[in-house]
Order: sequence, then C-alpha cells, then structure tokens
Amino acid sequence: MPRRLFKRLMPHPDRIKGSKSLRFMGNLLHDPNLWHLNRHSVARAMAVGLFVALIPIPLQMLVAAAIAVLARSNLPISVSLVWLTNPVTMPPIFYAQYKVGTLLLGAPERGMPMELSINWLMAELHHIWQPLLLGSLLVATVTAALGYCLTMLYWRWWVSRNWQRRKMRNRHQS
Repeated sequence: MPRRLFKRLMPHPDRIKGSKSLRFMGNLLHDPNLWHLNRHSVARAMAVGLFVALIPIPLQMLVAAAIAVLARSNLPISVSLVWLTNPVTMPPIFYAQYKVGTLLLGAPERGMPMELSINWLMAELHHIWQPLLLGSLLVATVTAALGYCLTMLYWRWWVSRNWQRRKMRNRHQS
C-alpha cells in the first residue's frame, strides 16, 4: 500500500493528540492502532468513514471519530472519508438514497422543488424521513462492506505484486 503517500497527507499523531478540541477524548487517542497504516486498520477506516458519510446526520466527523476509536480503525482516514458528502455532493447522494428507500418501501416519491430550502425540508420531513433513512442505511451498509472488502483485496494485491517484483529483481541480479 502506498504508505508514504498516506503518511505525507495525514497530520502527525502528536499534533492531533495535542489539539485542544480533542482533549475530551483523553487517553483514547493514544491507541497506536488509530494511527497505524496496516491492512486491517485502513480497511476498518474505509468501512467506518464510508458508512458515516452516507448517513444523513449532523456532526458526521465526530461520529466517525468516535466509531473509529471504538473500532480501532485509522482515525485520520475514517474522519477524512466523511467529506465525501459535502455541500456539493450531499443533495444528489441523499436524493439517490431517498429513491432507493421509496423503491424498497413502495412509497410514492415526493416531488423536489426547484430550489431546496430549510422551509421545504421541514414541511416535507415527515413524508421523506422513512424512505431516506432506509435507503441511507442500505446504501451505507453496502458501500461500507464493499469499501472494507476492496481495501483488503487491494492491499493483498499490492503486497503480492511487490513480492513478485522483488523476486524478479533478485533473479535478474543473480
């Protein structure tokens, strides 16, 4: 796995541990698995981050951090994956999940306004929450499972490929 790239992009653990906003977590941040880049920690981080990103809840980064600590997954990867759903990507992703929910429930689809607003959302929330929640949970679970499995497979392929390259280099040098 391209560890150097991850290490270059991730903040140093000491910087995060020393953050004033995270002091409430105490010694929980000192678990080495939260910072290691190994196959299991990264795969769990993919599952945690993708699952939380696809659930329409507030404070997704805090939820991802808490689950990462409990699951002993890589904390920076778990938290950063939450940004897959940002103000630009959120509407189409959540609308697609709502459509999945309406298909599963056999519920009629509510029309979308030309311009989304908080007033529209509050007025329609009692109609759309069930399909949105069901679709979100299903899509998030499937995506998290795929993210976990694909990360494990990719990591194994990467290690195997590097072993094969090393073997070939050693044969040619002999």
